[in-house]
Amino acid sequence: MVAVDRLLIVTSSPRLPAGLLSWAAWEALRSGPVYALDPTDSQAQAVRAAGVDVQGAPADAAAFRELARGSRTVVWLAGPDGDPAFVAALEDLVVADPEADLETVVGSWDPPGGRLLDVVAVMDRLRSPGGCPWDAEQTHQSLAPYLLEESYELIEAIELDDLAHLREELGDVLLQVAFHSRLAEERPGLGRFSIDDVAADLVAKLIRRHPHVFAGREVASAADLAANWEAIKAAEKRRESVTDGVPLGQPALALAAKLQRRAQKAGVEVGPPAGDDLGARLFALVGAAVAAGEDPEAALRATARAYRDAVRAAEGTSADG
Repeated sequence: MVAVDRLLIVTSSPRLPAGLLSWAAWEALRSGPVYALDPTDSQAQAVRAAGVDVQGAPADAAAFRELARGSRTVVWLAGPDGDPAFVAALEDLVVADPEADLETVVGSWDPPGGRLLDVVAVMDRLRSPGGCPWDAEQTHQSLAPYLLEESYELIEAIELDDLAHLREELGDVLLQVAFHSRLAEERPGLGRFSIDDVAADLVAKLIRRHPHVFAGREVASAADLAANWEAIKAAEKRRESVTDGVPLGQPALALAAKLQRRAQKAGVEVGPPAGDDLGARLFALVGAAVAAGEDPEAALRATARAYRDAVRAAEGTSADG
């Protein structure tokens, strides 16, 4: 077997702590001299602290390739972005060089959800001094209309079954979560919290409300699951009425349906408000939909959308315009 010049590139995720590398990566780092574009960054410092020296980068990719002449091994410790320009130049040099072998060793992969850390980092940049003036001026109150608008746009993407649009709108809603969490973190005094607190509360709630998954509680049916869920929520919220916690600011049709579903689930038998006015008639119609297991808000939205399309067709305009 003919010996070749070995050039190793060790990559790692910037979303994991420096020094948290695979066994293969540590073997590679100890197989020859190690170079890096920035020998002072956190990953290089962690490697150096483990007893492996990291030297400054040679002049260019060609100079780095020359370091491996004579069947030697040299290692490139890639920076947080993977050093794409350097790696591309090195690949171009090696592709037609039978004496050189270029290998990428993955030191660490992004963990699931790792990109959420980027959301936090970008939000920090936007709100920090020297960031975006518009973002710096926002408050919970000023952002509230955007949250409502983005939520409606997300619902529209779901109704259209448009995955590309759905993906984008989920990102916009996630931005609102990150933004409000950052604002709360900046507030002085008691009650302030960060996005980590929001995530921790969510995890705790999910575990608490799924004892059949996390605590080994057996359930016989979907009805048992629903009953357990309601009992756990009631104990958590300490609500006096089944209507407590229903946001009165939601659209009237959805509000009427939510109140009637709550009463129906709790076995509270209350007829619709008396009267022959439009509100009473609409409320009774919502009750009929709830009793039939239908979503009146979704049904009316579908009908309204069909009406919109019919109007546009009559005008001779596109339904997507």
